[in-house]
Amino acid sequence: MCFILNDRFDLALAAEADGVHLGQSDLPPARLPDSALDRLTFGLSTHDLSQVAAAAEEADYVAFGPIFGTQSKVSAHPAPGLRALEEAVRLASPVPLVAIGGIGATNISAIKNAGAAGAAVISAVAAATDPVAATRDLSELFKITNRGSPEET
Repeated sequence: MCFILNDRFDLALAAEADGVHLGQSDLPPARLPDSALDRLTFGLSTHDLSQVAAAAEEADYVAFGPIFGTQSKVSAHPAPGLRALEEAVRLASPVPLVAIGGIGATNISAIKNAGAAGAAVISAVAAATDPVAATRDLSELFKITNRGSPEET
């Protein structure tokens, strides 16, 4: 298991986290101290293909989205869907890409089929009657999906 802290590299270091996830408005990776870069895995949030290409040059992983509409966070960015996700995966390669935004049991297989290395979820777990079971189910759905031609959901 990997513990990634959001937004704050200093807290990630203090918490002995494995990594830090940075948004577009957070401290840029180039300004992180060497001690943080040496110790932490770091990822960057992206919202368009130009950001994906730039992030892949400096991050250990790239997050892209929101892929689908989401109620968890307000986003000024449109949900580009699976075709854009496929292109983002190609642009980021060989850096792993994690899909974010509106992902749940009904579409997590399509996320994997589009080539994403992972999926970040909030509502699918937080709103579940049994969050532990929901997490387990999402993980299993992602694991058993075979790469193929994605379908829009």
